Amino acid sequence: QVQLVESGGGLVQAGGSLRLSCAASGRTFSSYAMGWFRQAPGEEREFVATISWSGGSTYYADSVKGRFTISRDNAKKLVYLQMNSLKPEDTAVYYCAARLSPGGRWLSDYDYWGQGTQVTVSS
Repeated sequence: QVQLVESGGGLVQAGGSLRLSCAASGRTFSSYAMGWFRQAPGEEREFVATISWSGGSTYYADSVKGRFTISRDNAKKLVYLQMNSLKPEDTAVYYCAARLSPGGRWLSDYDYWGQGTQVTVSS
């Protein structure tokens, strides 16, 4: 069982930066690959980024590639999403998720979800 709690969201101007954190509980955290998704109002939840259990492999959605960086600290049971050069279209609730299965771009790949943190980017 893994519980996930996101933090770090807020209001930022376009071009600014935010760092989201996801704190995990559970002794087997390092066994899980992790992902970040986001959901804008009226839209479906979409993939943002994923990282392997070791942190050695990452993958990003085209819309955030080069601007966002996912990382993890297994000793602290934390996953981060560094977001730079933010745009108004990045406004959404951001969710952290954990998975044991391969893949990582699809919601159905993930076993556990956090409650989300709001990110709002003003123009």
